[in-house]
Amino acid sequence: MVQKTKGARVYKTMQGKQIDMDLLRKRNELTPAVGNVRMNARGDELGPGGKVVRNREEILKDYYESSAGVPDELAVKKAIKKDLTDDWVEDDDGNFIPKGE
Repeated sequence: MVQKTKGARVYKTMQGKQIDMDLLRKRNELTPAVGNVRMNARGDELGPGGKVVRNREEILKDYYESSAGVPDELAVKKAIKKDLTDDWVEDDDGNFIPKGE
């Protein structure tokens, strides 16, 4: 299957201005994020004064080293109970009814 090439993400506003989203993202990569997360737009962890404490690559490396991954447990099929057709009988009209009724 042929993969489509990604074109430049240039959008035109209602007023006719062109905005290059990739350039905008690159330009603001080191800008601290808004909110209570101490990160910049790239994903680096920030310390006091906005200094980079750990970069994104270190954070991802630590995450993948510490994650448990796939559990070693195997899926086990539940034991099938006895065949339920033994509890049913066919009446004169061809309908199945519980035994004893």
